[in-house]
Amino acid sequence: MIDHEQYTPGPARGAQVRKDGEKWTLILVRELRHSPEKVWQALTDPAHLREWAPFVADGSLGTVGATVNLTWVGTGRPQVTTVTRADAPRLLEYNDIRWELEALGGGTRLTLWHSIDRRFISWGAAGWHICFDVLERLLAGEPIGRIAGAEAMKFAGWQRLTAEYARQFGMEAPNWPSQTAQKS
Repeated sequence: MIDHEQYTPGPARGAQVRKDGEKWTLILVRELRHSPEKVWQALTDPAHLREWAPFVADGSLGTVGATVNLTWVGTGRPQVTTVTRADAPRLLEYNDIRWELEALGGGTRLTLWHSIDRRFISWGAAGWHICFDVLERLLAGEPIGRIAGAEAMKFAGWQRLTAEYARQFGMEAPNWPSQTAQKS
């Protein structure tokens, strides 16, 4: 079993950005070895989210119209969230996040669409990359515990991963460390 100290993120992969007017969207794709139903549960169940996601949810995200408080790691401020789309196990949407799940062989192609401040797209990509690694291990029955927020930035490979995504997106990586990012 791997633990936090042994974890190092792999190379940047499966990411792109789109710009629509002033809006920037980070798109990350990851192929998981688990069924869409199992991945759906990890995306919607508060107990599962607590193990891998960069936020805590105080209720299930699996039903359209559900109002849930999301608290992003490191912020301490709950954000009222309403699930606007929930088509199990294919599509989930709330706030500025959209999840698409596509059956792929015996697994799932998971696509995340996340509207994000342009200045922090490479950080967002690196953070979600690490969360997806933790999710894959959780689903495989080899949990290593959530790695998110400032804690993720302490890991070997964080700066490399952020720089790799910035290069892929044709952007400059944010200054290291950014006081603005630490406060948000």
